[in-house]
Amino acid sequence: MYQTLLEGHSFIRWLVLVSLLCSIYIAYKGYSQKLPFTKKANLFRHWTATIAHIQLLFGILVYLQSPIVKYFWRNFKHEVQNLDASFFGIIHIALMLIAIIIITIGSALSKRRKTDAEKFKTMLVWFLIALFIIFIAIPWPFSPLASRPYFR
Repeated sequence: MYQTLLEGHSFIRWLVLVSLLCSIYIAYKGYSQKLPFTKKANLFRHWTATIAHIQLLFGILVYLQSPIVKYFWRNFKHEVQNLDASFFGIIHIALMLIAIIIITIGSALSKRRKTDAEKFKTMLVWFLIALFIIFIAIPWPFSPLASRPYFR
C-alpha cells in the first residue's frame, strides 16, 4: 500500500504544479490585460486548490506510512542531524502544509474580492508564493536537501 500511495503522491505533484502554473498564467494575463474574471478563471482557481488538497491527503497518508519518517521519529536525536531524514521527517511536510494553507487562503480571498483586477492580483500573488515554497519543498533530483527521481 505504501508504494502505491507514494507513486500516487509523486504523480499528483505534477497535477499540482501544472494547475498552479496555469492558474498563475491566467491570473497574470487577466491582471495585466484587465480582463474579466471569467468562469474559466474561477474554475482554475477552484481546481488548483482542490488538487492541492487531494495532494495533501495523499501526502499525510504517505507520511504516516513512510519507513523513513518512522525511523526518523524513533531516532530523532541522531537523525535530526541527517539532512535526508530531517527533510522527510520535518522540512517537507512543514513547507508543504504552509504552501497548501497559502493556496487555500489565496483561493478564498480571490473568490471574495469585489473587482476582477483584485481577484486576479490576489490569486497571482498567493499562488506565486505557494509555488515558490513548493519548488523548495519538492525532493527534486537536483535538490541539495533530498534527491528523488522525477517519476516513481
